[in-house]
Amino acid sequence: MIHVGRELSVVGGGAIGLACALAAADAGWTTTVYDAGSASRAAHVAGGMLGCFGEGQPGERRILDISAQSAALWPDFLTRLGDPTVRTATDSILLAASATDLAYLDDQVGFVRDRIPGARLARSTGAQLRRCETALARGLAGGYLAEGEGAVDNRLLVAALEERLGEAGGRIVRAGVDDPTELPGDQILIAAGLGSAALAAVAGADISVHGEKGEILRLRRTRWSVPPPKHVIRGRRHGRPIYLVPRADGVVVGATQYEAAGSDDRVPQAGGVADLLADAIAVMPGLSTYELAEAGAGIRPSSPDGVPVVQRIDDRILVATGHGRNGIALSPWTAARVMDVLAGEPRESRKLRESE
Repeated sequence: MIHVGRELSVVGGGAIGLACALAAADAGWTTTVYDAGSASRAAHVAGGMLGCFGEGQPGERRILDISAQSAALWPDFLTRLGDPTVRTATDSILLAASATDLAYLDDQVGFVRDRIPGARLARSTGAQLRRCETALARGLAGGYLAEGEGAVDNRLLVAALEERLGEAGGRIVRAGVDDPTELPGDQILIAAGLGSAALAAVAGADISVHGEKGEILRLRRTRWSVPPPKHVIRGRRHGRPIYLVPRADGVVVGATQYEAAGSDDRVPQAGGVADLLADAIAVMPGLSTYELAEAGAGIRPSSPDGVPVVQRIDDRILVATGHGRNGIALSPWTAARVMDVLAGEPRESRKLRESE
């Protein structure tokens, strides 16, 4: 067992870094987070979907298993946050615009059911889905009602984590870090998203992550608009994924996904924005009266196999990165995994090896 102290420095003030810092503070660690600001955070440009059913893709068995474990941790995690406004939806609709899109969803749901026998996924016609969300378009091929597949407001989540961390005695330093080895503390956690690889390299480790760019839109309801959906809407239209995630004042629309040109490639492209708007309005026509409040792009740090990298670099430094599109959903799982590593008891890694 690795001998550790009780002072932790965390590099990264996004959902992953803050969730890990709060878990450590709750466990009695003196905790400091070094936050370079929201501009580089993947969590700042995110839908905030929590479920595992909508993320389960054939061939991604390990990430589905991890997602299911994290989904089970979210109720207690939300209770710890103590802010009911963070949660924006409790259930999802998985919908298909065409018969081809529905066949894709059927394969996806079949894979999920094989791995999670208790998954609550009810096959539904387009008309049945419209009874759940009356603003959905007519003529949809059908889909599934996914119970328990909720969402959070990503920015309220980060704010709540910062507040709870302060109450627990943690500290946030608004500054970037170039060399993690120079930070104070018995233990150092690198949780800086795409920048984690460079920071790990300074510490002598080779961590393989690449950037995946994704655009999202924030649409604001006007007094003439239909209300935002009560469910998370996860759809497919002509083979393109589209999601609509409720917010108090509107919806978040996302998300495109393609290889980032570089670490600063955070300007949305016109084609991506156009596709998102077209697909969103086709799925829910009433969104055409909403205001386009924000078009943004973020870069998600992804590992080669899609499985998060949570491991030690040496006796003092560990890293948590590579979460891809699932960073917010996997925050409580990552916090629990990091606490296991800090304790020298990586139970989760043993579970994953046994499930392979």
